[in-house]
Amino acid sequence: MHQETCLSLADAQKVLAVIQKELETSGRGAAIAVADAHGELIAFARTEGCPLPSITIAINKAFTAARERKPSRAVGEASRREGFPLTNFGDPRYVGWGGGVPIIHQQRIIGGVGVSGLSEDDDVALAQQGIDALRAGTA
Repeated sequence: MHQETCLSLADAQKVLAVIQKELETSGRGAAIAVADAHGELIAFARTEGCPLPSITIAINKAFTAARERKPSRAVGEASRREGFPLTNFGDPRYVGWGGGVPIIHQQRIIGGVGVSGLSEDDDVALAQQGIDALRAGTA
């Protein structure tokens, strides 16, 4: 029998809360999505001033990071480098922009976080901040 650790709703909400607090403190608008290991949405939030396209993009970044088991930026870079369009994955939810980061627990992917609405570097940094807080138990 195979046993897995799963990301809970409470865990997802902790990640959201950390990122949301940082966005609200700095007065920036963005969308935040947390997905399970299959890339399916567990929790979502958007802060004031979030660009509307960022809603879908954040969800898709979390999907991509969890489903492909690597940051969404790495998926996009490999796609461009290898000349393999993201459309070849057969699912329009795949994105290649930075801001989707997988959540790793005991060397296994248990989910993904997607942030969208800021620069790619800021999106990545915020997603990682939420994951780091969850790992540290400070979320």
